[in-house]
Amino acid sequence: MEKLDRLSEAFKMLLKQEKCSSQSEIVTALQALGFKNINQSKVSRMLSKFGAIRTRNTKMEMVYQLPTELSIPTTSSPLKNLVLDIDYNEVLIVVKTSPGAAQLIARLLDSMGKSEGILGTIAGDDAIFITPTHSTPMETLIKNITTLFESSF
Repeated sequence: MEKLDRLSEAFKMLLKQEKCSSQSEIVTALQALGFKNINQSKVSRMLSKFGAIRTRNTKMEMVYQLPTELSIPTTSSPLKNLVLDIDYNEVLIVVKTSPGAAQLIARLLDSMGKSEGILGTIAGDDAIFITPTHSTPMETLIKNITTLFESSF
């Protein structure tokens, strides 16, 4: 991976953690990750380039973070770009999506049906609840869903 790509990925990872409240904190964190030539002006340019904003995190601290994807999803949007997170417990799978994408993705999942282990879905704007069939092991269904999202282009 090219050095600039590694820097961009590290930068995005830091902002996703929602812990950096100043540009100097970002500089320090990137330097700790091995990017020795990073400085405040470069961080400032990266913040602009990626459209980062300062907002309150769940702890009510002002931090830099990347903007939420606000474009309206379409049937031609790659699924892997619309799915943000997949989590589950013993009885339910929760898929977090970009705003507006949940119903589109839930429809696709519903079309897979019981033969693939999906009893049904409930979708809001940016979240989907998936209930597996009784006979489908949760790990198998998670693997199938993850593979579906990762392999879609």
